[in-house]
Amino acid sequence: MRRFALLAVVGLTVLLTSQAAQAQLNREQPDALQELGIDENLGETIPLDAVFATSEGDSVRLGDLLEEGKPVLLNPLYYDCPMLCGLVIDGVINVVNDLSWKPGKDFVVISFSIDPQEDATLARTSKQNYLKNLTESERDSWHFLTGKKSQIDKVVQSVGFQYKEIQETGEYAHSAAIMLLSPEGKITRYLYGISYDEFNVRNALYEAADGNIGSTIDKVVMYCYQYDPESGSYAPVAINIMKLGGLATLIILGIFLGMLWLREKRRKSNLNN
Repeated sequence: MRRFALLAVVGLTVLLTSQAAQAQLNREQPDALQELGIDENLGETIPLDAVFATSEGDSVRLGDLLEEGKPVLLNPLYYDCPMLCGLVIDGVINVVNDLSWKPGKDFVVISFSIDPQEDATLARTSKQNYLKNLTESERDSWHFLTGKKSQIDKVVQSVGFQYKEIQETGEYAHSAAIMLLSPEGKITRYLYGISYDEFNVRNALYEAADGNIGSTIDKVVMYCYQYDPESGSYAPVAINIMKLGGLATLIILGIFLGMLWLREKRRKSNLNN
């Protein structure tokens, strides 16, 4: 019994020590990632003269990829990323599929690698793999870029996206986020995580385009919402909802009074006849 009790104590000690070490490891990892956050530079403009290579190997300025009147969804990543980047771009693809607005017709998507060792061949393969279910026009307005470190750093610094190469593995530590830009390349919104809500992305695109995309119904709906930095999503604005409610009430009342007036006019006309 004493030997069994001793073994139990030793086993429990080893287990607790292992759990404590694991807990310490789990605490240290987020601390390291917290150093690689994102500094939101809202209102700043990305360097439109930064030069990258397209997935076809052509040299292009970022400014040449912007299209008049179309907001931009900017997606920093690297194509050989073992996990996080794939999850982020999967999240972007999922929300693009959910949107009624589409790349090419309504907005532009730019995915660019933060790894200067990656080349156009890898970008082309990644684009083919990720975008195979999109139409040709949608693929044409979703750019997969690679570039030199000096050009990459110009862009990531402009959007406040921090990353660090892990020397032991050659991988990169970074946050998960996308940025929305105006058609002129001005940073208008950051959205975080690996999964993106369709309504939030639609609002962010609408906001980036300064209300110049979407139907009349989209404009009315989005008038009622405003970005909430604390929740990282768009929340209803009571005053705007009340304004629209009041306007709707006036319209309905006007229609009702108009119908009464027409009915009364017809009644009098029938009496005179």
